[in-house]
Amino acid sequence: MPCLVTVGGFYGDEGKGKIIAYLATNDKYNVAARGGVGPNAGHTFVQNNNEYKVRMLPSAVLNKDTRLLIGSGVLVEPNTLLREINAFGAIDRTFIDFQCGIIEQHHLEKDKEDNHLKDTIGTTGTGTGPANADRALRKIKLAKDIPEVALFLEDVSNSINYSIDNKENVLIEGTQGTFLSLYHGIYPFVTSKDVTASAICSDVGVGPKKIDEVLIVFKSYVTRVGEGPLTNEISSEEAKEKNWLEYGSVTGRQRRSAPFNFNLAKKSIQINSATQIALTKLDIVFPQCKGIKDYSKLTKEAMQFVENIESETGLPVTIIGTGAEINDTIDRRENHNR
Repeated sequence: MPCLVTVGGFYGDEGKGKIIAYLATNDKYNVAARGGVGPNAGHTFVQNNNEYKVRMLPSAVLNKDTRLLIGSGVLVEPNTLLREINAFGAIDRTFIDFQCGIIEQHHLEKDKEDNHLKDTIGTTGTGTGPANADRALRKIKLAKDIPEVALFLEDVSNSINYSIDNKENVLIEGTQGTFLSLYHGIYPFVTSKDVTASAICSDVGVGPKKIDEVLIVFKSYVTRVGEGPLTNEISSEEAKEKNWLEYGSVTGRQRRSAPFNFNLAKKSIQINSATQIALTKLDIVFPQCKGIKDYSKLTKEAMQFVENIESETGLPVTIIGTGAEINDTIDRRENHNR
């Protein structure tokens, strides 16, 4: 498939990083382009017992043959970007758009000092909200305005469209989750821009007719960080018993949790025009399935869970995560693509 978009289906934290890292290391993607908000989203993936985290680079970073692009809709914090480029040895294959907005120190300070953002909304404190506000007011600095990132500047929209037109494999990575969208989430407990599939494509400069597949990522249960409603939320004690107790990769804050929500899933599929589902952390709900890579070897209960999701949503579950490792994955795409 020449162009695949990945997007989070719930409130973020669905495990998109692991899914994208799996796709990038197992498929031959020429280009991975990141849309979304900015460094307020952390993606985590594990390979050979080594844990990796990125906040600026695409989660496809482990494939050294993949060009890494950051679209103009993404806010860039230069120190975080440069630190990740150096850590992954990606200096020769990372490019950011000339028009990426730049997060400065005063954005960070405003984010942390604003009681509404900090206490009422529960933002990450990474400066993205104030920076996007400045962008809307047309007074933010752009990547082309600062020397720190001059080496990495590129017309990302031009590059990614060229790759698609030449039948290269392109992976477009979204961040956060559908119900944190400024327009489609539960306002005001949302992020500072739209993060649905359409917006992610706009972030990197790709029109809708060039998208072949939209892979929506759901976790086998629902979690969210920060304030706002969460249907059927369970207590921290119950979450700990179920092994659902998690902490945010950027802030370290405890995630709230609830069972898989079919109503949210169906609404998210509708908003994103999803064509297939990636389901993560099946092994947390069904521990006997940990590390399984063959669908036929799942327990009966786990299979029923997956098949119920397919029946309720009308979409195939093509990728299933059964552990933290990138390759603790069941890949059923061959059946979907027949």
